[in-house]
Amino acid sequence: MCPPTHFKVTYSINPWMDPTKPVDVPLALAQWEDLVGRYRALGHTVELLDPRPGLPDMVFAANGATVVDGRVLGARFAHPEREGEAAAHLEWFRAHGYAEVHEPVHVNEGEGDFAVTASYVLAGRGFRASPLSHGEAQEWFGRPVIGLDLVDPRFYHLDTALAVLDDEADAVMYYPGAFSAGSRAALRKLFPDALIASEADAVAFGLNAVSDGRNVVLPQGAVGLFGVLRGRGFVPVGMDLGELLKGGGSVKCCTLELR
Repeated sequence: MCPPTHFKVTYSINPWMDPTKPVDVPLALAQWEDLVGRYRALGHTVELLDPRPGLPDMVFAANGATVVDGRVLGARFAHPEREGEAAAHLEWFRAHGYAEVHEPVHVNEGEGDFAVTASYVLAGRGFRASPLSHGEAQEWFGRPVIGLDLVDPRFYHLDTALAVLDDEADAVMYYPGAFSAGSRAALRKLFPDALIASEADAVAFGLNAVSDGRNVVLPQGAVGLFGVLRGRGFVPVGMDLGELLKGGGSVKCCTLELR
C-alpha cells in the first residue's frame, strides 16, 4: 500500500475523476490509515511503498503489479500521467527480495486488470489493458488466463466490476452489466454460484473489495452487499474511502496483494 501523501485530482483519465472538485488530502490520508489499521487488526501484514511527488495516483497501489506464487508481473500504464509508477513498484519488489520480476511488453494495470482465483487469472480488457497482455500473463504465471470484455466506461478496470471472495474456492462476486454478453456467459459457466451485485452496489464501488476468504473489506456505501455476503458466510467490513473515490478508486485499488 502507498499513502496518499501527494494525492490530488488534476487530470481526468476515468469517469470518476473531476479536477474541479477539491480533494481534502488530510481526510484522504485519515481514511487510508483507517484501512491500513483495519487490515492489521484482521491479522494481515501491510508493506508500505514510499509515495513520490508528481505521481498523485500512487495511492492506488493495486495497479502497480500482479503477484502470483512470488512471481511479479509489472505494470505498463495506458496513460502517460501514471507511467512513472511502474518503475517505483518494480524497484520496491527488487529491493524486497523478489527474484522473478517481469517488465511487461504490453499494457496492463496490475490488479486493476487481473484477478486471481484458485483456477484462473481473470483478465479485463476494453478500456485499459491490451488484449496482448493476457497471453503475456499466461506465459509468465503458467496459469489459464480468461479474457473478459468490459463495456461500461464507469467500470474501466476489472477490479471495479468483479471481486474474488475466496481464491481457494473460485468464489467471486460481479456486476453483469459491466461485461459484454459473451463475457457474462463465460462468467456464468465458470462461476455458477457467484454472488451477483446490483448496479447500485457496483456504482458505490462495492466490488472494489478485498477478501481474505472470510472478511470482505469493501466500501460502506455498498449496502446491498452486506446481507448477501453474510448469507454466504462472509463477514463484511465497511470502510469510508470517499475522498479516494474522487480519483476513481476504493479498497481494492489501494491494495496490492502479495501472493
